[in-house]
Amino acid sequence: MNLFHRGPGRVTVREAAEHTGHGPAAEGKGGTGDALLLDVREPCEWQAGHAPGAVHVSLSALAAGVSLPAEAQGRPLVVICRSGNRSRQAAELLVARGAPAVDVIGGMREWLRAGLPVVDQQGMNGTVA
Repeated sequence: MNLFHRGPGRVTVREAAEHTGHGPAAEGKGGTGDALLLDVREPCEWQAGHAPGAVHVSLSALAAGVSLPAEAQGRPLVVICRSGNRSRQAAELLVARGAPAVDVIGGMREWLRAGLPVVDQQGMNGTVA
């Protein structure tokens, strides 16, 4: 299923996990997905806990015109924040810039509720701030 064909769509955490290599189906494939998870929360939130392998650029930085990191350029992006509000804004901004992007309904709160992995900046069990 192509999540990125209609502009800034929305996906569930399960769909996000599947397409970014975090879900059970991805484990048998070596843990890689076809899209990159982009976390747009502020640095203190990111440091408290984020999905392993996610890339971080805050919404405020994106809005200020900061470019995506090299590993995010040219890739489909699944954008996540704490609850889904900032990620929706970021996905709209990224699509307007020509990047394929969708946002995650419920954000990291729903990610954690779904039992998906969250690590802190040291790689230990993290929390959603």
